[in-house]
Amino acid sequence: MTVKAEAGISAFADLRDRVVYQTLNEVYLLPAYEDEEALDIDTLNNTKRADRQGLFFNRVPKVGSQTFMELLRRLSIRNAFSFNRDRVQRVETIRLAPIEQLHLARMVSSYSEPSVYVKHVCFTNFTEFHLPEPIYINIVRDPVERVISWYYYVRAPWYYVERKQIFPDLPLPDPNWLKKDFESCVLKGDRECRYLQGEIHEGIGDHRRQTLFFCGHSEKCTPFNTVGALERAKLAVEKHYAVVGVLEDINTTLTVLENYVPRFFQGATDVYYDQVNSFTRINRNFFKPPVSEEVKNLVRSNFTREVEFYQFCKQRLYRQYRALKLQSNVPQS
Repeated sequence: MTVKAEAGISAFADLRDRVVYQTLNEVYLLPAYEDEEALDIDTLNNTKRADRQGLFFNRVPKVGSQTFMELLRRLSIRNAFSFNRDRVQRVETIRLAPIEQLHLARMVSSYSEPSVYVKHVCFTNFTEFHLPEPIYINIVRDPVERVISWYYYVRAPWYYVERKQIFPDLPLPDPNWLKKDFESCVLKGDRECRYLQGEIHEGIGDHRRQTLFFCGHSEKCTPFNTVGALERAKLAVEKHYAVVGVLEDINTTLTVLENYVPRFFQGATDVYYDQVNSFTRINRNFFKPPVSEEVKNLVRSNFTREVEFYQFCKQRLYRQYRALKLQSNVPQS
């Protein structure tokens, strides 16, 4: 065995000893689904609880949200609603101070109905500011695949070309940082790829916390992979979100959106598949190399609560689908 290989194994073992393990069976185990007779569309659909015909898509990064944003833009023409999104920012701020949350809620509420607003931002409860609640939607993705996607997204050549065009004075990153691959980053225990429980390190956007976009703006939501952030995120989904789709299951996501939020998503499946080639090319990163399952599982063992939240959202989506009593090969476990 080479010295380099021994060093890699040693680094792998060192990192493994610093993480809290949870078996894959425990992570992925889902409770049994209710009988179909017990599934009630009304109790699973928060759309009717909205106070206005306004859709708020506080999109999570790297979950195919660019695709869904473009889908909404095209549907706005078909279904006669206004489409609005935030402008590109030099530094994306997703956690807002209370006064900034108020300004956001007021702006979104000011659009003529029916309307859509899209922005990378944490869940914002409009009713806390005595403003009408919109229809909330979002998309989630396998948290490990998502963090790998983000890692290579911010290193893609076209990413900095686009950023420099918008912000000419933006400094270029260190070439060594750009060339660093994800597996080496994990196995060497680089700070960027440790993913330690309770850590609040922000990094470049630090999009390791998918739960943050549902938990909200509270400081209690910032520590990574904590029970508190997980439970707050689950509660927000159950109480406020009409639909949280799953990137890995586009068909079910589109069907549920069409049926639970028809004012905005009527015809979504037809539009998506009529123009599927253009949608599948949006933001695709051809510079992302494959990552071994061994490294993915090592990282996954540090994402136990993030994985639990992802599975929670997936299960909820399938319950909504089953409540429609449609015939499909929806996974049962």
